[in-house]
Amino acid sequence: MLNIVIFGAPGSGKGTQSARIVEMYGINHISTGDVLRAEIKAGTELGRTAKGYIDQGQLLPDELIIDILASTLDSFKESKGVIFDGFPRTIAQAEALKKMLAERSQEVSVMLDLDVPEEELMTRLIKRGQESGRADDNEETIKKRLVVYHSQTSPLIDWYKNEGKYQHIQGVGTMEDIFAEISEVINKI
Repeated sequence: MLNIVIFGAPGSGKGTQSARIVEMYGINHISTGDVLRAEIKAGTELGRTAKGYIDQGQLLPDELIIDILASTLDSFKESKGVIFDGFPRTIAQAEALKKMLAERSQEVSVMLDLDVPEEELMTRLIKRGQESGRADDNEETIKKRLVVYHSQTSPLIDWYKNEGKYQHIQGVGTMEDIFAEISEVINKI
């Protein structure tokens, strides 16, 4: 099984590169946000529980997120692996993911960290906001999102380095060059 955790600040190209990885390696993509929205829309028990937290403006407990991810993972038949996008966000979540995968005799194969300088992220996100009309892609909001991202992920980067799973990916260049670097890492697994 090829289980990948992909990290990168907003605007780093996670979505673009995740889609390419899914296509090239035939693995499934798990975006925590997409999974939560699907569970809520389907009206599952997990979805109703998640909606209760969201409606009250609360973060979902790690156990609930792990249950939802486990349910999604178990729904993939004949899967070659998955790419986790947007999860984990804390060390506790990384530990819970490790435990959940171990219960299925699996593990995280690699953590890809798409590294893009902050000035480039600002340029990309402001351009995306102009093109898509996304209200949250403005300079003030972007700066806040980047502060949160960096404060959350710094400890996780060290955690995955200690696990021997961390791989730095230069997130600047053409999409093809970035994907070539990612493929080089994955092909060595």
